[in-house]
Amino acid sequence: MSSPIPVTILSGFLGAGKTTLLRHLLKAEHGLKIAVIENEFSDAGIDTQLLGDEPVQVMTLANGCVCCTIHTDLTKALYLLLERLDSGEIAFDRLVIECTGLADPAPVAQTFFIDEELRERYILDGILTLVDAAHAELHLTQAIAQAQVGFADRLLLSKTDLVDAAHVEALGERLTRINRRAPVRVVEHGKIDLAELLDIRGFNLNADLGAGFSLRPVIKSTPGDRISSLVLRTDKPLDIDRLSDFMNQLLEEHGKQLLRYKGVLNIAGEPRRLVFQGVLKLYGFDWDTEWAPDEARESVIVFIADELPEEKIRAGFEAALL
Repeated sequence: MSSPIPVTILSGFLGAGKTTLLRHLLKAEHGLKIAVIENEFSDAGIDTQLLGDEPVQVMTLANGCVCCTIHTDLTKALYLLLERLDSGEIAFDRLVIECTGLADPAPVAQTFFIDEELRERYILDGILTLVDAAHAELHLTQAIAQAQVGFADRLLLSKTDLVDAAHVEALGERLTRINRRAPVRVVEHGKIDLAELLDIRGFNLNADLGAGFSLRPVIKSTPGDRISSLVLRTDKPLDIDRLSDFMNQLLEEHGKQLLRYKGVLNIAGEPRRLVFQGVLKLYGFDWDTEWAPDEARESVIVFIADELPEEKIRAGFEAALL
């Protein structure tokens, strides 16, 4: 069976430049066959006179990329694309889903965890969030814009030419306080190196905590930012049963607040690292490589959450230490 198709979710607030970035992605000479789903699905009935009865409209571009506009739910559209791919009607080896400006990326990401057949055919590669540097202050007063930043594996700053360097630096620091895992990159008029957008492997179960992951002390969040990050680290081994109890209780009580979390852990009596990560209440874990004999065994966990229950997390983590 062919390997799963990598999926990139593109989110960002209205006017941040998602369409410009997509245009660049589709027209660039990269030799990739990218399918793009423009996510316009909504519960409101869309005027069928205008669109005809076709819930998914697919158009193949000159360079082999495939554009697809959906007016149905995402799962249906993903299956429709697979049907057309399997029948040889269209060809693509990657998928990019553009979310509407006010969309929460979580339900889109969860689609690839929940449905077993989709999980076999597609693999979630990363969530990219575009941030409009000129209007970020206004956008970030809204919880949904902060959530888009919190879910991201990469943060892409657009319109930096409209503001001064000090503004860009302050914004970069604020975004890092919200999301410690995601590196911040600049997009110039939709142009950015494709390596920054593809093969991020943000959802792989491995010991990489994220290319932008910083362990420097972070100043407290900007007042009014509901989303923030917490990093915990220890060189004491962890008891796996207590750790499991702590995580289960945390997800039970606060699962809906935990946007993204990932840990690389040193478990007592175990030569291998334990890696776990999750989105909201959905999480997975696996044993990774063995610790090297001369390597410092250190556990590190990062949580990105909405109204982060910091004291509870610290206490639970402390209780799991041997």
